[in-house]
Formats: sequence, structure tokens, C-alpha cells
Amino acid sequence: SDCVKNTEHSTIIIDGHSFMHATRSNYLNPQTHTDDYPASYYVATANEDTQRNYPSLTEAVEADVCVVGGGFSGVNTALELADRGYKVVLLEGRRIGWGASGRNGGQLIRGVGHGLDPFRKALGQEGIDAVTQMGYESVDIIRQRVARFNIQCDLKWGYCDLALRPRHLKDLDADYEDLKATGYAHKFERIGKDRMHEVVGSDRYIGGLVDYGAGHLHPLNLITGEAAAAAELGVQIFENSLVTEVQYGDRVRVRTAQGEVRADRLVLCGNAYVAGLNDALADKVLPAGSYVIATEPLTEAQAKQVLPQDMAVCDLNVALDYYRLSADRRLLFGGLCNYSGRDPASIEAALKPHMNKVFPYLKHLRIDYQWGGMIGIGANRFPQIGRLQPNVYYAQAYSGHGLNVTHLSGRLIAESIHQESKRLDIFEKVKHITFPGGPKFRSPILALGMLYHRLRDVI
Repeated sequence: SDCVKNTEHSTIIIDGHSFMHATRSNYLNPQTHTDDYPASYYVATANEDTQRNYPSLTEAVEADVCVVGGGFSGVNTALELADRGYKVVLLEGRRIGWGASGRNGGQLIRGVGHGLDPFRKALGQEGIDAVTQMGYESVDIIRQRVARFNIQCDLKWGYCDLALRPRHLKDLDADYEDLKATGYAHKFERIGKDRMHEVVGSDRYIGGLVDYGAGHLHPLNLITGEAAAAAELGVQIFENSLVTEVQYGDRVRVRTAQGEVRADRLVLCGNAYVAGLNDALADKVLPAGSYVIATEPLTEAQAKQVLPQDMAVCDLNVALDYYRLSADRRLLFGGLCNYSGRDPASIEAALKPHMNKVFPYLKHLRIDYQWGGMIGIGANRFPQIGRLQPNVYYAQAYSGHGLNVTHLSGRLIAESIHQESKRLDIFEKVKHITFPGGPKFRSPILALGMLYHRLRDVI
């Protein structure tokens, strides 16, 4: 099970092929998970021209590729394949961007999420160099996509990692040297405590690494804009079409309550919501809660004081804070990564004290929106992109770095299907372990492990 739904399933054999049948789902987090979009600042400010209602699947259709999942991974895989001339059907159980893709912090950051040194043995130096460059490319994919399809998603450039402790400064120094050594194409600079107020109006931080090639945006408007672009390229998109059965074979059959897709290839992009769809994938990704609050609009003077250059920022704690300004000058403040599977009773009550510590002069501000959702965590924090079998692909477990890496995964899968590159092979060299503890104890065990790292931050 994941942290959102408790799903019972059974494995059925038909003509020598097995598929999984989801028999029961019940919501564990009703405050943040509804059948339609849960209330958020993003939903309240969604673009009307791309906020389409796609039909449900009610018939049998044929496709070259069936993509399951209407988040960034699925939509961008479909878009990349349509660009290459494939007939693609995309199935989404609820709405396009319903999960993390439409709720995240909107921070567009270079890289694949975490340091690559632990994977040196699996990848070799050549592989590490390739993944590093792909991490830079992932941001450029979004830059190019927004320009090509004229997607209005409040894209702004400028991002800063924030140091709170001396060991964070060492990490920033190492990152700075890596950016120089790997030929990062965009402007970046390392700043000390004396310049921190150029970036953020708080006294908490002792240094930072500014990256003008990263930035922030409105994620729901990006995903719905990309879905609209995919539809214009010929992708058949079906919403409210939860997959109930998958039959694997030389051709796959993907069934929903009222329809079926028969395709040569299948791409599974369920990420934090993959439970009940494929056991092998569900066992390797753990859904974890993450939350955001949005204040009332700041005055122009307040906004200039809080984030003088309108950058997105993130601190380097394990239990990190991340925040930015919206287009209408609200402070969007996120954090509280939660592995327990249960939402706080009040997201505002849990998260606003963190905001008040950073900006005590904003304590009086009203909170207009509060929301959360599930991100997919892998045990080794390396994106899981690959193949279950020759004609079945998957992408998941971005561990909080999904905005850009989802776009990269879509490109790598499309390149593999089209046989134009073997870059996907690099990611498949990293083996992903199953979380210990089984479905019932997986979350508590990881929560205890993360508590240890949080205590290290405090100490």
C-alpha cells in the first residue's frame, strides 16, 4: 500500500500471462486527496484555456504505446513519443496533474536530486558525467517546452541553496567546484553571510549558492499546458480512467472499468500512486507527504524584503524548508516531509511556525491556502527509470526532485522506444532495493531512520 490508499489486489493468470487486479481502495488522507483536484493556490489560479476536461475511456482502443499516469512523467513521455510519430494513449485515474505534478513547490532545480558519488561503482566516471549533464539538460527541456508551446506558467529564473550550518558550507563549496568542473552553462555564484540579504530577508542563513539557470514556476499550469500540447500532437488522453487490470505479453492489454487499451508497449508512471498497479514497482517506492501554505498577497515592499531577487530558495536540512513568491506576490512556503502516511490535522498549524522562524516579521499574515500530497521516495534517492521487460517501461521515485527529472525520464524512455539512444541504459545500471518491513511497516521504519537524520540537524 502507499500513503494515500490502502489497496487490496490479486494476481490472475490468463493465457499464461499474469496481471494485477485492484479490488479495493480507500482514502487515508481525505484532507489532501479527493477524486477531483484538492484545493490549492494552483487550482485557484489555473489557466482556463489549458484546464480541459478529457473524456473517460469507454471503449477498446489500439495504440503503439499506452502510458499510465497523467503527471509530468506520463504526459512528457506521451509528448516525446507523439513528436516521434507514435500513436499514444494516456490513461489517468483522476485528473491531469492531480498528484505531485500539480501540487509541488514549483522549484525548478538542476540535477537528479542527490550526490552521485554513492553510484560511482555502478556507473563509473563516464556514467556519472553523463548523468550530471542530463541533470542540467532536464531543466533545459522545460525551458524549451515552455517556449515552444507558449505555456503560461509564471516561469522565472533564479534559485539559491541556503546554508544553516558549517557543514552545509562545505557542501556548497563542493557543489560550486563541481559546477565549474563540469562546464555548467549558466551563471552561478557562491555567496557568504555578508551577502545573504541580497537573496533572502532573514538572518538564519550563513551562506548560499546562487544558480541563475534554475528557477520556479506554476506547476499545475505547466502540466496542463503540456497535456494540451500533447493532445494537439495527437495523444489520446483519458481522465477518470483508473487502470484495474494489466495483462502483459508481446502486446499489452490495459483495462479500466469501462474500456481497454491494446498496445505494443506500456509505460507505467504511477510514482507515489503506483500501489495496486504493479507490485515490483510499488515495493521500491515509498510515498511521503509534503505540504505547502500560501499567504495572502504581500505588498511590493514586503516582497522585496522577503526575496529581493524573486528567487526560489531551499535550505539544506534533512527536514528542509523551501519557499518562493507567486506571480501575485504570495509567499509559498513548503516543507514537513512526512513518512508516516498521515497528514497533520492542520497543515497551517504545522507549517506556519516554520515560516515564522524564517520571517518573524510576517507572523501577522493570513494563510489563504494550505495543501499537500505525496512524493515518491526511493531507498537510495536515485531516480528509478527503466524497463520491467522489453516492452514495459517505468519512471518513478524522484525523491523530491521530480519537476525536472520527470521531463528527462520522458525523453529517455522515448529515445529508447525509438531506438535513437541508449541513455536509459545508464539509469538501469543502478539497482533499486525493496523497502524493508513490507506494506504495513515500511513507512514506520523509514520514519525512524529519518528521525535519526533530523536529530543530527538539531544537534
